[in-house]
Amino acid sequence: MTNARPEIANSIQTGSFKTNYHDYGTGDPVLLIHGSGPGVSSWANWSRVLPKLSARRRVLAIDMLGFGYTERPADIKFSMEIWAQQAADFIDAMGLEKVDVVGNSFGGALTLALAVNYPEKIRKIVLMGSMGVNFPISKGLYEVWGYQPSPENMYKMLNLFVYNKAIATKELAQMRYEASILPGFQESYSAMFPEPRQNSVAAMAKYEDKISSINKPALIIHGRDDQVIPVEASHTIFSMLDDAQLHIFGHCGHWTQIEQTDRFVSLVDNFLAE
Repeated sequence: MTNARPEIANSIQTGSFKTNYHDYGTGDPVLLIHGSGPGVSSWANWSRVLPKLSARRRVLAIDMLGFGYTERPADIKFSMEIWAQQAADFIDAMGLEKVDVVGNSFGGALTLALAVNYPEKIRKIVLMGSMGVNFPISKGLYEVWGYQPSPENMYKMLNLFVYNKAIATKELAQMRYEASILPGFQESYSAMFPEPRQNSVAAMAKYEDKISSINKPALIIHGRDDQVIPVEASHTIFSMLDDAQLHIFGHCGHWTQIEQTDRFVSLVDNFLAE
């Protein structure tokens, strides 16, 4: 029987709230952390990846606080520390000693924050279209963070995320738009990235001066044609990490895991298995 709401999966207590998460496969654990687009959830980001990457390992994907179907406590002030604490609490609640972490965009910045603050919990890191360093905010990111709900605006957002515009269908836009207007979703989203939005880029880069101290093996992946996070950000992170690999996809935008699913999974799977 097909789950009518596959984006709502399991729930576990993390601090003062419950976190929604997906749990696929068995073996060495890898944690997937989504990006910060409107209407996002771990399922929206990773549904193509979960069944493929879990062939040889246990894959966990969580909705970060303020996103998706994780509980939304009142009066929470969003910050890298709060999100990193949630991820660390999740690792502990699941009884895991160490995990590999794959972070997309905002999730990449969070992965770096985890590696800085909780190095004992992290084995390897994968950063995809990652934030975490300062850069002049792109027009694409400014528009994504300034999203105002409508099917038309969501369609524009999706076209910013992909090089292959055939992926950005009106049907997908309608589905993501409907997710973005569920109770509490837009309220949380608009509270996270207020004007001036350059400040939010800086907030994501809070640990930029500590990136060079991270001693975890790292794989960095980026789409050359990314209109949201400039590819130069990954070059900068690559230059700061000692044990790092960098892979750039041509003909690919911000959604590497969606535009290049099989190649993305193969890259990540091989890197984690090394």
